[in-house]
Amino acid sequence: MQFKPQGVCSQLIDLELDGDTIKSVAFYGGCNGNLQGIAALVQGMKAEDAISRIEGIKCGFKDTSCPDQLAKALRAALAEQ
Repeated sequence: MQFKPQGVCSQLIDLELDGDTIKSVAFYGGCNGNLQGIAALVQGMKAEDAISRIEGIKCGFKDTSCPDQLAKALRAALAEQ
């Protein structure tokens, strides 16, 4: 599934679930090293567990962040199933 984040530097989140488990995540744009780290950390996690850890994180003065947008993408992917 591809998700277009809003209000962050990242331009696209590409993610794949295996049931309710995160199989892969790739961010396009944004802080490359940090986003690769986030993607590696959530791989293999249950989507709901990742959402509970990253939802609501803010980036500086912004009301959202790339991790928060990933939580939104995961919710959308779960809803599609």
